Amino acid sequence: MGDVVRHEEELEVGAREGVGGSVRARKRVDVEPVSQLVDREVEHFDEVERVPVGGGDSGEVETLPDGSVSIPILEEELVVSKRVVVRERVIVRKRAETQTHRVEAELRKERIELDADAGVELDRSTEREG
Repeated sequence: MGDVVRHEEELEVGAREGVGGSVRARKRVDVEPVSQLVDREVEHFDEVERVPVGGGDSGEVETLPDGSVSIPILEEELVVSKRVVVRERVIVRKRAETQTHRVEAELRKERIELDADAGVELDRSTEREG
């Protein structure tokens, strides 16, 4: 006696994650001109001789051999610096939702039909359809 195996296709529907789109967050840097008035102190003297400063000049008041006093003229040097300051944080949230979609497919189903030679009787109750 031989066996015949009948097969059917079944529909399996699953879900897998895929990229449905994306959200981009960009930073733009705006440049804003800034102007500020700053006072600085500068000393002025009404007289005399001005001598260029040498590399070894101490910057201190000095008495010269002829009895005159050499006084350095000072001025403030402005120093400008910038620093990065955190102003705000942007939070982007996402949410997931479940949507129902109809999935359609064609399924194959095997059917077993029995044929017999002349003179061989078949029991038709053994013919099956899925």
